[in-house]
Amino acid sequence: MENELKCGVVGVGYLGQHHARIYSSLEGCSLVGICDINQERAEEIASKYHCEVFDSIEDLGSACDCVSVVTPTDKHAETAIPLIEKGCHLLIEKPLTSSTEDAERILKAASGRDRILQMGLIEHYNPVMKFLEKSVMAPRFVTSQRLAPFNARGTEVGVVLDLMIHDIGIILQLIKSEIVFIDAIGIRVLSKTEDIANARLRFANGCVADLNVSRVSEKKLREVRIFQPQTYLSMDFTSQSGHLMKVTPEGLIKNEIPVEKEEPLRTELSSFIQCVRNHMEPKTDIHFGKRTLELALKITEIINQSNHSQN
Repeated sequence: MENELKCGVVGVGYLGQHHARIYSSLEGCSLVGICDINQERAEEIASKYHCEVFDSIEDLGSACDCVSVVTPTDKHAETAIPLIEKGCHLLIEKPLTSSTEDAERILKAASGRDRILQMGLIEHYNPVMKFLEKSVMAPRFVTSQRLAPFNARGTEVGVVLDLMIHDIGIILQLIKSEIVFIDAIGIRVLSKTEDIANARLRFANGCVADLNVSRVSEKKLREVRIFQPQTYLSMDFTSQSGHLMKVTPEGLIKNEIPVEKEEPLRTELSSFIQCVRNHMEPKTDIHFGKRTLELALKITEIINQSNHSQN
């Protein structure tokens, strides 16, 4: 196709392989190449999706218009900055970085370059979120549960940065008010950082959000419940389904919510490509990514302070 955007992926592990798969079939772009410290893995994915293996990030950046950064979180800055310097538009998987200092380094590198930088917050591209953004008007109480079986992948950061960051992004999008109080607890189980955590946030408008995450669960769960005057919403981000309870003159009515199912990652990457092509700000741009990171780090700090005071 004429004017196809040339795309690449750095890091083709569990998630990165799906970025490569989607770029290889997404309209308006072509998968040029990948880069990974595991040469055998890189060659496997390159063979599967008919692209080139690049020996360095810089060489990949020179060949691409757009690149997904799907490396471990603590490597995001050192991966992203050389790509920005090569003129690439980036989708950086969540969380943006593992520190505000690294986030500032990325922002500084991007300053004045007119490049699209999008953070990979996949739930924002889930059709469930599309429904919530239209339906949530005056939330009073929000509760979320995000559970996952243990996997050593991602444990370079705690469960707040690994999993809760998704729900942080969701509530920041839905609750348009300043946070005035944060309380949090977290427990280490199988890794060096917290594996189970709870955070309670109170907003200036009176809304309260209660976020629960665990990466040592026997099952996978991604649910959000939202209570607002006369209405209760229960949504499942995994099954892309839910129901709405509403008070009417005839009494309490329950309606199943018709959600048109989509692959969120495909929607997310398609949106990224469209933003690059049309010079639009992404829904989850780097500034929103930095805001979610700062809140996640604040919650992590409160957890660490609490645990330290108990030791």
